[in-house]
Amino acid sequence: MVGCPDTWYEVGFHIIAALNTAFILGYPALIMGFLGWIAGPICMIGGAAISFYNNCLLGALHETGGKRHVRYRDLAGYIYGPVMYKLTWLSQYSCLVVANIGTIILAGQSLKAIARAFSDGSELVKLPGWIAVTGAVVCIFALLVPTLHALRFFSTISLVLSSIYTYIAIAIAFNDGLKSAEDRDYSLKGGATDRTFNAIGALATIAFAFNTGILPEMQATVKQPTTRNIRKALGLQFTVGTFPILLLTFVGYWAYGNAVSPYMLNSVSGPKSAVTVANVAAFLQAIISLHIYASPIYEFMDTHFARKGDHEWSSHSVLVRLFTRTTYIGISTFLGALLPFFGDFIALVGALAAFPLEWGLIHHMYLKVKGKEFGKRRQAWHWSMIVVAILLTFATSIAGLRYIISDSIRYHEFADL
Repeated sequence: MVGCPDTWYEVGFHIIAALNTAFILGYPALIMGFLGWIAGPICMIGGAAISFYNNCLLGALHETGGKRHVRYRDLAGYIYGPVMYKLTWLSQYSCLVVANIGTIILAGQSLKAIARAFSDGSELVKLPGWIAVTGAVVCIFALLVPTLHALRFFSTISLVLSSIYTYIAIAIAFNDGLKSAEDRDYSLKGGATDRTFNAIGALATIAFAFNTGILPEMQATVKQPTTRNIRKALGLQFTVGTFPILLLTFVGYWAYGNAVSPYMLNSVSGPKSAVTVANVAAFLQAIISLHIYASPIYEFMDTHFARKGDHEWSSHSVLVRLFTRTTYIGISTFLGALLPFFGDFIALVGALAAFPLEWGLIHHMYLKVKGKEFGKRRQAWHWSMIVVAILLTFATSIAGLRYIISDSIRYHEFADL
């Protein structure tokens, strides 16, 4: 626990900063482009409602046994034992690493778009180079912001940045849609097999869009009463935070149809100055959101390598951060440059994290802790949700891996996409 707990709205800002990232610029293509006008809105709104419900259940388990469980793995370990502690740790951290890699790729795409706006058409630096620049900026930020609690000020900045690129993209796309004289193509691309896998992958992207995977770690910083306050924070995200996600997704698909780019700012027509501002905001916000997703990993490394009782700005603590975080970010940056398919990473994180950790495991833990209080219907409801989560995990994991394998074959390593 931190010395000065956060208010519910500060934690709400953390959640919004984690979810309303520049990844939302890919949702018109990666969700609506794969699901279309009927299934797309139904699945997005339904996914948001289910995610809100699941996260509220998870928040209600925070003080199980009269003790605050400040990490996801601590809660799972308390309920199931040491084996589940380790499995939850491995699953959560693996998915956070994948999310961090995807964020670095996305920020590199933003830098590339900024450079393209000021070039004469030639590109001296390719996408892998911009991904490397992103990695360097992330390293500096990680050294200067030691903890998630220290990110409170930046969460407010993140909200401003998110609003800038979101509403610029919406405004330009809406204008492009009104001016377009051509009929837009809203058909689903590919053959039956491709459409099936694309639709399954879109479900994983929706799961990613509305879940952080680190709610217990965020709830650890909130003031008492923790359950009520985390519900308020979630309510902030799933109203104020979710509205621009849905608006951008629907407007972007309406304006460009299935031709919309996986990075929507590459599809908009201008003006150049506004598009550049949006790209700059997307890049800076990605740096902040990456820090949120990486904070459990940073905390784990700090705990194991820093000296107990040392101040976070002591020379030893700073050196520990310099070595561990630079090493971790360096490896993530290299992998991002090697396989720069950020849309594929979004789907894979949704498959491996959101469905098992943010859906199935939550309902099973809830049954384990509170099941004796429930009747047969209530128990059957939670078990049905567990079964659905298992089926979706397997289906979307196959689709996510298929994306990465397919793109790895189609493009060479360190591709300039």
